[in-house]
Order: sequence, then structure tokens, then C-alpha cells
Amino acid sequence: MIEAAAVICAAGSSSRMGGLKKEYRLLPETGGAQALTVLGAAVSAFAGISCISTIVIAVPADAEIGEAAARKALPAELLAGERPRLFFVPGGKTRRVSVHNALSLLAGHNPRYVLIHDGARPWVSPSLIERIIEAVQKYPAVIPLLPLTETPKETEQPLTDFSADAFSPDAAPILIKRHLRRVTTGAAQTPQAFAFPEILQAHEKAAEHEGFENAEYTDDAEVWSAFCGPVAVIPGLSENRKITFSGDLY
Repeated sequence: MIEAAAVICAAGSSSRMGGLKKEYRLLPETGGAQALTVLGAAVSAFAGISCISTIVIAVPADAEIGEAAARKALPAELLAGERPRLFFVPGGKTRRVSVHNALSLLAGHNPRYVLIHDGARPWVSPSLIERIIEAVQKYPAVIPLLPLTETPKETEQPLTDFSADAFSPDAAPILIKRHLRRVTTGAAQTPQAFAFPEILQAHEKAAEHEGFENAEYTDDAEVWSAFCGPVAVIPGLSENRKITFSGDLY
């Protein structure tokens, strides 16, 4: 059996949700099942995979929403069990730094592969996790990709605050830079799986580049592509969605 580890990213502030940090919120109960938090559901999915021996959870450095709060958001049986081993690591100012911190901790456990997952994706299925583990044994970097149903456009300016409420017709127009082809463009999901030593080395190189270049990496597949090579894809799942706003919980 292969030895794999998982990194769960839950170090963000959830500023777009407002109120309680999104990973610590309860998921709506269905069918009388025991309610889980968003983080509890995500971690439990990986804990149920036999080859995953270690899980590292990146949490906010802020003590009020850090490790103690994350522990309270997990099922008691996960914390009491001997396998998988659970570790917590303070996150950084960006997602990439948080992942790097978690990978650095994992270096002492020397897993063969690592799966990196968003803690705000509670509906990840065991079947997707198992498929990504099977794929990473053939290709050193694999991510789930979901085909797009809308036609994507690349704009000249960021769309960070682009909403109906924030839009002003008197402002300078935002122009389309490139018309991307929908048939060859997809939305990346997690977990993203990598050969462990190589992804750790790639993050170390990314940290160096961030020091003297205005570099920004949106996910770990981009880090791998920048310093290691191509990334393979497998089909993602529509139910494996990421919670960003309060309405996404339902």
C-alpha cells in the first residue's frame, strides 16, 4: 500500500462570508445524520482513505480562530484516533505560504504523495479522492478539472470587486483581453495530488521567486507547472463545490 498524506487548507479569514469562519460552520443536517462542520466533513473524507496516514490542517495564526477553534470543529473520534495522525500548522499571509508551511511539517514524515485540498470543499467524495490517488501513481501531478458551461473571457483588469452593486456605468470600461475557448478551458478543483518531494521543492522555489519578483500563485498546480512541468487532469465533480458565500451552504 502506498503511503500518502493530505493537507487541508483552512487558514483563510472567510471575509466574504461574514460572522463565523466558514470552515467552522455546521453543514445542514440531512436524513437525521449527525451534523458536521464544513472542516469536519472535509477532514473526515480523507481520514476514511486507508492509505492516508497523515493529515496536516493549515489554520489561521490568530489564536481566536486558530488550532483550538479548528479542533472544536472536528469530530471527537478523529481527534482521539491514532490513524490518521492529525497535525495543525499556522497559515501564512497567502494560501501558497500556508500550503508551504504544511508541506514543511510533512517533510519529517516523508510521504510518497500528498493531496492538497480546500477546507471549504466539504462535499468531496471518497471516490474522487481514490481516483486522484490512483492517477498520481501514474503522473506526478494530477488535479480534478470541471468542464465549463459558460464561455470564459480574460479581461485586462482584475474582477475582484466586479458585482452589480459595485459596478458604476460612469467608471472606465473593463475590456476583454482574450476570448478563451470553452472546450479547452476548465475550472480547477481540489484535492490536487503530487509526488511529495517535488511539490515541496517547487514551493521552496516559489518562495524564493516571491521574494524578488511580484509572483503570485493561485493554486498548487500553478506552482508545479512553474518549477516542475506539466500537470495531468482527471474529471472533477460538480458536487465538489467550494463554499465562498453563506448561500453556498445550502
